[in-house]
Amino acid sequence: MNYSIVFSAVIAALALSACEKPAPVSPTPTVITVPVPGPAGPTGAPGSTGSTGAAGDTGATGSTGSTGGTGATGATGDTGKTGGSTVIVVPPAPPEPAR
Repeated sequence: MNYSIVFSAVIAALALSACEKPAPVSPTPTVITVPVPGPAGPTGAPGSTGSTGAAGDTGATGSTGSTGGTGATGATGDTGKTGGSTVIVVPPAPPEPAR
């Protein structure tokens, strides 16, 4: 049995190595000559000023503020004068009309 495993391995190695692969042939590269750039030319004239941009949108309305605090209590007024002999008479209410 040991000989059959070794024999199978030798046959597999020979079968795989028996194929001759042709060497890849690479095409001859084409030489392209690229011209070398010359020195820089003189500076050009400055460009014209650009146009003014469009106006922005109006912002959103702000929120309402909170209610203010209660104001301080005012000063107490002077005490009034004691009344004299003046009498106030309140007239009675007029009678309701008859129906």
